[in-house]
Amino acid sequence: MNVFKKKNKDSGITRTQALECKPVKNNMIKETRLETGEVLLTYPVVMRPWIENLMRRLGRTVSGQKTKKLQLDELGTAVWELIDGKQSVQQVIKRFAKKYQLHSREAEVAVTRFLRDLGKRGLIGLQ
Repeated sequence: MNVFKKKNKDSGITRTQALECKPVKNNMIKETRLETGEVLLTYPVVMRPWIENLMRRLGRTVSGQKTKKLQLDELGTAVWELIDGKQSVQQVIKRFAKKYQLHSREAEVAVTRFLRDLGKRGLIGLQ
């Protein structure tokens, strides 16, 4: 399933409008470059209030800000590096397709799925 359908049910925007959006990185993310050249992202996780209450009732301590880590592979790192807040999703797709010699449709599916996953985790937003 493609994130940019003819009409996106979640956001109410068309595929064309979605491809014109510019992805921006969440400024609360810490990027670490690994020896392999890949990127490790460390980001804060917001715990839902009902989970905090449940943990307290079970006698578990809820303290400090929780974080998660996401290690990107080579392709994920390539897309991540193209996200600069200036390029549209369409431009990111074109540059990704050119770099990896992919058909434009294949690159679109891969990049949009990846961006959707990053968005669900709160790592990027679209403007």
